Amino acid sequence: MSDQERPPEFKPYHHPAAGWGAAKSVTGFLIREGELIAGPRAILKMNHENGGFDCPGCAWPDDTKGLHLDICENGIKHVTWEMTRKRVGREFFAAHTVSELSGWSDTELESQGRLTEPMRYDAATDRYVPISWPDAFALVGDTLRGLDSPDQAAYYTSGRLGNEATFLYQLMARELGTNNLPDCSNMCHEASGRALQAALGTGKGTVDLKDWEHADALFILGVNAASNAPRMLTALAEAYRRGARIVHVNPLIEAAATRTIIPHDFARMATFRATRTGTLNLQPRIGGDMALIRGMAKATMEQATTDPGALDLTFIERHTTGFEEYRALCEATSWEEIEHQSGVSVADIRAAARIYRDADRSIASWCLGVTQHEHGVDTVREIVNLLLLRGNLGREGAGPSPVRGHSNVQGNRTCGIDHRPDAAFLDRLGEVCGITPPRHHGLDTVGTIEAMHRGDVTVFVGMGGNFVLAAPDTPYTSAALRKCALTVQVSTKLNRSHLVHGEQALILPCLGRTEKDEQRAGVQATSVEDAMSMVHLSTGMKRPASAHLLSEPAIIAGMARAALPDSATPWEAYVEDYDRIRDTMSQVLDGFEDFNRRVRQPLGFRIRQPARELVFHTASGRAEFSTAALPDVIPAPGTLALGTMRSHDQWNTTIYSDNDRYRGVKNLRTLIFMNAEDMRERGLAEFDEADITSIAKDGTTRSLQRYKVIPYDIPRGCAAGYMPEMNVLCAIGDYSTQSDQPIMKHLKVTVERSA
Repeated sequence: MSDQERPPEFKPYHHPAAGWGAAKSVTGFLIREGELIAGPRAILKMNHENGGFDCPGCAWPDDTKGLHLDICENGIKHVTWEMTRKRVGREFFAAHTVSELSGWSDTELESQGRLTEPMRYDAATDRYVPISWPDAFALVGDTLRGLDSPDQAAYYTSGRLGNEATFLYQLMARELGTNNLPDCSNMCHEASGRALQAALGTGKGTVDLKDWEHADALFILGVNAASNAPRMLTALAEAYRRGARIVHVNPLIEAAATRTIIPHDFARMATFRATRTGTLNLQPRIGGDMALIRGMAKATMEQATTDPGALDLTFIERHTTGFEEYRALCEATSWEEIEHQSGVSVADIRAAARIYRDADRSIASWCLGVTQHEHGVDTVREIVNLLLLRGNLGREGAGPSPVRGHSNVQGNRTCGIDHRPDAAFLDRLGEVCGITPPRHHGLDTVGTIEAMHRGDVTVFVGMGGNFVLAAPDTPYTSAALRKCALTVQVSTKLNRSHLVHGEQALILPCLGRTEKDEQRAGVQATSVEDAMSMVHLSTGMKRPASAHLLSEPAIIAGMARAALPDSATPWEAYVEDYDRIRDTMSQVLDGFEDFNRRVRQPLGFRIRQPARELVFHTASGRAEFSTAALPDVIPAPGTLALGTMRSHDQWNTTIYSDNDRYRGVKNLRTLIFMNAEDMRERGLAEFDEADITSIAKDGTTRSLQRYKVIPYDIPRGCAAGYMPEMNVLCAIGDYSTQSDQPIMKHLKVTVERSA
């Protein structure tokens, strides 16, 4: 079908030398139909002026060699989106009711610009009206003090919150008496943390960027790096050039798995010459990653019968437990079952295993394509099993490396955002801060939504993000928020969560990462932790969008003082000088000793990872093999396994446009990607409209109507589409019993032609 024959709302992007849905990846600059965004200049200027600006996009580490052009297209979009000159003030809210705004698209809402002053919802006029900061804090404080129990409030955290604000936020919640600290990790990498903690005694990956530079083989699972972690493409391209083997495991072959142009390679960028980023692509069925990894482990053990070097038996004997049980499990798992459940041929699995065997040092890296399943914890543990077989831990160029998608989501967890805190952390927090923290577990994201729906949680505070769109079962989540007595959203821009609110509601606008944060002691810097445990400072240099904006630490301290008027915590002093927060953090948090000095070193400092040093804080004191049975991931007859994902022109719930350049889509988001054979089986042709119905664990159904069907290279029985639109299909009860994560990547659906 030619471009002229396609519907006007759906037009593929064609890059020279690129086919349908396979545009080249240009990681340094946003190139969209001849347009060059001027964002790189602003980012480079901030980096040059202070040496410490951190992009509020993904959590990929900064280049260790001081590369100044270590930027990416999505980072540019994210920063320029925040630096817009458009403003949303009292005049805007006076002109538009909440009911009217509820009919706007999410892109229209956010594109109105930066919020400029605190606002309160007025039910009589159905509008947000101005409120002073003291009155806003008083409303929060009075409401919190009036609760029958501190557990009637929940404090949500998005990954944008810096470490210092994170520490104050959890301190406020715990001084108030609750561990209700849901966060975005509950929906993304909770499975990774629980699996790594059980296997290695740490909830994080063990590798750093230098390890990526020395690995002989890289196994990339369930990651769309071109859109979700674009700066990873530099590492992949450089690894390929030096001869490393790169295996991509994903139901969809994404742009990052083929080739890229990196921005600091000026000659190649100027001539659009790409570097390959992969040597082998494996396309398992949705949920089939665990069977594929089991097959690689089985093949590696089979190689060991004639090749003594295939297994590192010395490492296994000295540092692990459970190996014999795992070997027996692999032997008992038939190749027929592995091939059937993975959807990958035995020959291809053996080819990947041969790459693994031939590499002296291997890294396994994964993202939400692995974790957002019922068996996400078991899959991550299976990845660790494979790494342990050849001693790929505790040495340069080897180990597990989960990819975090938010700029500081890992730092949030490190600095205390955890609804299941351990006793040692609470002991130190109580001793250093002079409080009595609660010991019972709090609520995670799904638990908070269910509690709001029951009426057990009546106050919701959101620090950043767009909770109602990020969460599963959108109508259910919306109804839950509307049952609250008070909802508080700390935000930079207008979004859907401001329109889905409680009986009383506040919008509290905060400074963005790009803006200068000036307090009594001078301009302040905030710290963040990247996906590889490096902690460094970030200092904004732009004039704030409004004189009425407060920093996140100042907003948290204002709420805390209003809710805890007799608190001995020096909230005001903390806000005057963030060094004081860091001094306290250094006494509470493991690995943050001498925080203020170390964080000011070039590139900051890396939090010590005991497992990297082969010190395992597990029950056995060793790395532990797991022996989980393979799950049955084959869709029932007539159903498909559907995974939700971002488009390229999107960052989390922020949608910059309706385009998805790397997948060949323009001006369309209400779509479903399907295998061509599955389409023919249902009598569907390209661009036909179809109704998608999900079948929840409890048998209930949820539907989306008139989504355009797009053929795509995806395994039979699988389909994909965009979040947050498709979050409506994930029932609130469809979460993993292993991790409590919503199973956004493994929804059971039927697809039928629209009436």
